[in-house]
Parts: sequence; structure tokens; C-alpha cells
Amino acid sequence: MPEIPDLEAIAAFLNRRLPGQRIEKAEVRIPVVVRASREDFADALAGNRFGQAERYGKFLIFHLQHELVMVINAMLTGRFQYVEPAMRLHRKTCFVIALEDGNELRYYDDMLMGKLYLATTATLGQLPRFADMGPDALAISRDDFKQRIRRHSGMVKNVLTNEKFIAGIGNAYSDDILWEAGFHPYRKRSTIDEEGIDRLYDAMRSILFVSIPIVAEKMGESLDYSEWREHMKVHRKGGEPCPRCGNRISEITAGNRITNFCRTCQAS
Repeated sequence: MPEIPDLEAIAAFLNRRLPGQRIEKAEVRIPVVVRASREDFADALAGNRFGQAERYGKFLIFHLQHELVMVINAMLTGRFQYVEPAMRLHRKTCFVIALEDGNELRYYDDMLMGKLYLATTATLGQLPRFADMGPDALAISRDDFKQRIRRHSGMVKNVLTNEKFIAGIGNAYSDDILWEAGFHPYRKRSTIDEEGIDRLYDAMRSILFVSIPIVAEKMGESLDYSEWREHMKVHRKGGEPCPRCGNRISEITAGNRITNFCRTCQAS
């Protein structure tokens, strides 16, 4: 699933290309992902112009003229393409937007789990899941983080990935944040003291801000990418040596989710 560094890189890529461009045509090809009719999608977008794209949590928000916004949650397998029209369509292409520079913005989704919404800046907060989201993980202040985390109990990894607490952290980066902070992923949040919460906040910001330029560099000038995880400390590194202590990184699979951690560095 794309997380903050992936989505930041995608937004930056598109912001070098989309702003100011006129939409010549918009076509829904697989309607299950698009929460608007084919006609409404085409009518709302054709002739409009793109403004900036921004990320909030795991959503990408495309600003257009007349206060229209196109909001996309790519979920597990949603991917964007910025390609020439002659490029062969992926079989799970959900929509195609033809641009005045001759290229197309496409979105495909192998599992068809993503969601696209059309809204206005005034109604953005009323979209499903959007209204319930906490502050974005890159924007939340230390004090707000400390106040909000006290409202949540359970395992600390589950707290980090709970969008009602903070938005944007998923399975992958929660592993590395907890490794950086030195916490076992299944530790109860209620057992973490004030100093530990500070450490968790610092680890979150460090891991995310270090990862963003790495992922952007890997992506380069193409959206034809995989989720870059080679730079990560423990996620997807089960069986490899911990970069801090050298002991073997553990891997546990539960509920279709892989968790990686170091039993030595994250014993508590």
C-alpha cells in the first residue's frame, strides 16, 4: 500500500506536470472505483484545468478550477500513469484523463479497492473516512501527538496505523518507526511513559522525512514504479541482520499483515 513517502513522491511528480493543464476528455473505464457516474465524471472534468495536487494521509487531492477537487485513495494496488495515448492500456485501468499536452493521466487498480471522489473544497471533509481522520503525520505537533495518543489503547503498532489517531502511516513505515524508537510492535500503548511518547514522535518524523527524498529519487521521472522499500531498516527484512545490533530480524504474519522487528533492540 502506498504510504506517505510514496504519495509525496507521486504528488511532486504530478505537480511538475499537471498544474495549468486543460483536461480535454475524461473517461471512466471501470466504474466500481469511481464514486460518480460516467457522465458526471466526464462533464465535471472536461474543459477544467488542474491546479496543485496535495497529499493528506493516504489520500491524494487534485485541485481543479471552480473549487472542484478530485480525491483518490489508492488503497493496496492503485497506481497512476502519466503516459502517451499510444501506450497500451492496463487491463484494470479505471479512468483515463486526456491532457492538452498530449499525454494521459491514468489510474489502474489490480484489486479494484481504490476510491475516487469528486467534491468541492467546501464538502471535502464530508467524504467517507475523510471526516474521521486525525491530523496528518507530517503536520501534527508534538503536543497534539502526545494528547491524542493518550486517547488510544491497544498495541502500539495498531495505534500508529489507526487513521483516527494520525493519518498516513501504514504497515511498512510503522515497523521502521517502532524500530527507531525501540518499541516492540505488540507493546501496549498504555505502558509507554512520557519520555517514550517523545521518542516515538521523534522516530516518526525522522523515518518519514528521511524516506521521502529517497523514494522520490528512486521514482525519478516515471510513475511506473514499485513501492520502494530497500532503504527501510526492518520492514521486509525478516531473517536479515538488524542494522543496529546485528541480530536476526523477526517476522510475524497476522491478519494478512507482515510485521518485522528486532527482538533485541525492541525487547520492551
